Amino acid sequence: MSITSTKIECDQFIARPPAAVWRALTEPDLLASWWAPGDIKPIVGHRFTMDMGEWGHQPCEVLEVEPERLLSYTFAEGVLNTTITWRLEPEGAGTRLFLVHDGFEPGSPALEGMGNGWPGILARLAVVIP
Repeated sequence: MSITSTKIECDQFIARPPAAVWRALTEPDLLASWWAPGDIKPIVGHRFTMDMGEWGHQPCEVLEVEPERLLSYTFAEGVLNTTITWRLEPEGAGTRLFLVHDGFEPGSPALEGMGNGWPGILARLAVVIP
């Protein structure tokens, strides 16, 4: 994992094929099992919310979709105004999942907090994919 002044980058090997990882990123029931409930759909322009518990419902919009390869969306519009980009690359019998969470204000407390949180979230993802 690396954290710069405005973004977080990390990756996780997942011993499942890209199609399974893609479903975990784009199907609401699976997304809720490892991160947060949200009515996501992998359709450019789709607006959805993620229920971040004590941090409230965060509005998002899908920006880019390449099935089983790339998913990018805005996150916490009006609050953080960041972008989350997932990139999937086949690796052996599994998938290397890359995350870039970008657009933080320099010095934002959310940058450090989310930077510390993402590795654990990705580790959960690796074990919940059916």
